[in-house]
Amino acid sequence: MKYIGKFDPLKDERVEIMDPTGKIINPDLMPEIKDKELVEAYKLMNLSRRQDDFQNKAQRQGRLLSFLSSTGQEASEVGFALPLIKGKDWFASGYRNNAAWLTVGMPMRNIMLYWMGNEHGGKSPEGVNSLPPNIIIGSQYSQATGLAFAEKYNKTGGVALTTTGDGGMSEGEVYEAMNFAKLHEVPVVFVCENNKWAISTPYAKSSKSINVAVKGIAVGVPSIKVDGNDFLAVYAVAKEAIEFARKGNGPVLIECDTYRLGAHSSSDNPDIYRPKDEFEVALTKDPLIRLKNYLIEQKLWDDKKQEALDKEQDEFIRAEFDWAEANKAYPLEDIFNYIYAEKTPELEKQYQEAKAFFDAHPEAKGGHH
Repeated sequence: MKYIGKFDPLKDERVEIMDPTGKIINPDLMPEIKDKELVEAYKLMNLSRRQDDFQNKAQRQGRLLSFLSSTGQEASEVGFALPLIKGKDWFASGYRNNAAWLTVGMPMRNIMLYWMGNEHGGKSPEGVNSLPPNIIIGSQYSQATGLAFAEKYNKTGGVALTTTGDGGMSEGEVYEAMNFAKLHEVPVVFVCENNKWAISTPYAKSSKSINVAVKGIAVGVPSIKVDGNDFLAVYAVAKEAIEFARKGNGPVLIECDTYRLGAHSSSDNPDIYRPKDEFEVALTKDPLIRLKNYLIEQKLWDDKKQEALDKEQDEFIRAEFDWAEANKAYPLEDIFNYIYAEKTPELEKQYQEAKAFFDAHPEAKGGHH
């Protein structure tokens, strides 16, 4: 093992390969990755960043109900999602995983549809094993553990990967999931994107642990901390962890030490609680700038390519959004249909009441048929 077991979370050691400028500082830790894959990773990170910006503006215009941005966490998300094998492995997300969703193959239009209030947007296309966005903090750890249990039972060789934030790591369900996963040695990789803030609660007020990675030690899960703004470091560790789990060695916990550059959600104002100087320091560690600088140094990227990429991606984002807006309507019954296998009498009564109301007030229908 090159990373797992070599970096001690009790000493707060973390895996770093690039410095904030994109310079390689630990060449011996470099993962095996092709230049083409590096460029594709950067393109995904850039696409997510631009989609975030577009959707934040659209939400302000009332064209999205809500939105939670991945801005600042793109290296972590593309880094841990890229090594997953499409159609074989599983991704159980939280709600702040735009870059990861794009990486595992969720169509952008589906993501946009979801934030417009249409639950069908959370449905994965054939061949993409991604669960719908999970709003209940921490429960995706249980879902991923269950998926991994099934993969082990069926001997498929599949791995489940899940992620939550630093706030989620204080949820009891997270510990229970890790404990169960280790007891049964299921192939699951637990990721924590420690972005320092759980809405307005700083990490120091949610946990007294030296870091998040040590939380796996109590249940016997191999744990490792990585610079979450360093794509190469996250990719290297995630790839090793996924293959470690795939070979029957049980779960791994990865802490991605990153920062949430945007607001918690589209209804949040971080300027109220987040120190300005802390934010300004975080800007100097932007994962996109870091990887872009590295690609330029390797003669794989330049300003002309960046300009063409931005134009191409902006046009794609606009086209996907236009499609989502034109298809955002959904049947009223969908709101009541998927809680149980069949609607209970109470749900049926609620549906009939809602139907009667909207039949009488068609102007109030909004996003549904």
